[in-house]
Amino acid sequence: MPATAGALVRASHPAPAAAVTVLATLVAVVAGHGVAVVVLVTVAVLLGQLTIGWSNDLVDADRDHQVGRRDKPVATGELSEPVLRAALVGASVLCVAASALLGPAAGAVHVVLLVGSGVAYNLFFKRTALSWLPYVVAFGSLPAVAWLALDPPAPPPVWMIAVGSLLGLGAHLVNVLPDLADDAATGVRGLPHRLGARTTTILALLALTVGSAVAVLGPAGSAPVWAWVVLAVVVALAALALARGGRAPFRAALAIAVVDVVVLLVRG
Repeated sequence: MPATAGALVRASHPAPAAAVTVLATLVAVVAGHGVAVVVLVTVAVLLGQLTIGWSNDLVDADRDHQVGRRDKPVATGELSEPVLRAALVGASVLCVAASALLGPAAGAVHVVLLVGSGVAYNLFFKRTALSWLPYVVAFGSLPAVAWLALDPPAPPPVWMIAVGSLLGLGAHLVNVLPDLADDAATGVRGLPHRLGARTTTILALLALTVGSAVAVLGPAGSAPVWAWVVLAVVVALAALALARGGRAPFRAALAIAVVDVVVLLVRG
């Protein structure tokens, strides 16, 4: 049982699942929710991320076998497909139930736009030039879950949706980069595969840098001095990383993504 539980955790794509869940929790705090609703947002989003992660590994099981992925429990035989399928069904049902408790508007946005986009990416968009679209929709909709769960529901700040969308685009491009070769070997051709590693990295840096600018300039009122300093550092980091080449742009994109999240939360 412990081995199966560990394999299920690894099959859930734990790093991005944890990152998105923590982000959703912090956004709920920024929106002004009490402890009970913050916990409910956390649970609903975590279940949604488990649904997306497990459906991804289930859909990609044959591909992962073909390329010999050692980091995929189904491909290594540590986790059977029936067990993964049962976990997926359970997470999906609980996700819908937890989302419904957030209210009809917030629940619908979470299930349809966030979780639905993730599953649609796994089933279809991943292999098309529109592979970026589910990420943009999902991340852009994330603030709406917290704001629509307010009593009464309220629309989230437009600038926050824009930052989320740009963060989603950058996240997609950065997330795919390490798997370009394996994906190409099994016929997956999303936008990053069509652009190539260099162009994809540049586009990721551009999207995340623009996201930083929107987070600094978007909120009402004058931006504080520290925000301008952060934006200047982000621009300089992106420029230096592109000039240096190699792995520097990839690392810079990851760093700027973290900065975007921090500035979004503080400015929110």
